[in-house]
Amino acid sequence: MTIQESAEMYLETILRLSEKRSIVRSIDIAHDMGFSKPSVSRAIKNLKENGYISMETDTGAITLLPPGEEIARTIYERHKALSSYLIRLGVDPKTAEEDACRIEHVISDESFRAIQRHAEEMKA
Repeated sequence: MTIQESAEMYLETILRLSEKRSIVRSIDIAHDMGFSKPSVSRAIKNLKENGYISMETDTGAITLLPPGEEIARTIYERHKALSSYLIRLGVDPKTAEEDACRIEHVISDESFRAIQRHAEEMKA
């Protein structure tokens, strides 16, 4: 399943925020990502229309649906693994986080698995 990088970023953000709080709303996403509320509202509308999230009308609570959660977990796993690997290679943690955020969206599954294998071999 191929979706735009921006959609992946929103889904990952929703996942991360949902791990910290019981309810995630558009305003929480806007604050976390540093985007305007109207921009987030448009993205949320698109994610909802494409079946990645649901949103309660009374509370505004946003929940990942199975397809959205699958994408979010994949991207988040890549982010954590790539940033950790870059840090172990000696990259400054802030730079590693920023680079991982860009790499996680474009790296192929094959290349990511190869990096994971190499990182595991380095630990042994």
